[in-house]
Amino acid sequence: MSEAGDGGAAAPFFIHHPDPDTPGWHVWELSDATRFNASLGTFRVRMEPDGRVRVRTRPEHRHSNVAGALHGGALLGYIDIALFAAARMHGIVEAGKAVTLDLSVQFIAPGQVDAPLDLVIEILRETGRLLFLRGLVEQGEAEAPIAGFSGTIRKPERAR
Repeated sequence: MSEAGDGGAAAPFFIHHPDPDTPGWHVWELSDATRFNASLGTFRVRMEPDGRVRVRTRPEHRHSNVAGALHGGALLGYIDIALFAAARMHGIVEAGKAVTLDLSVQFIAPGQVDAPLDLVIEILRETGRLLFLRGLVEQGEAEAPIAGFSGTIRKPERAR
């Protein structure tokens, strides 16, 4: 189970702000470089015109398997992080702790390292405590799908 949140103005868990180097995109990265999420690198995130959220990252050699392709475990980590980035872009998970309740992934094709990786997420439904999402992982100029996924986030409890 993974956690995401925003610890408040004094100590946010995530750095999330417009990217001055990439207009239209926001930076999404963990503020504590000693946590697991930081090992996957920095992400860029933007809202698409149709309401889906596009999360972009660039896998490195350290994210590869012995065949030289993107390691499935790294891909699962990217997907998990992208779920929370999408929720944040929609203003749903802004503060407090949230957790991944389930994550289902269908691996379609091998991913490449040292090539941009896009995770395109849509929100299916939001309830009082749950958020249901699904998406595709795309890579390459043709934006070929390398994985499909669906997941559920339990939102943080509201402060009273």
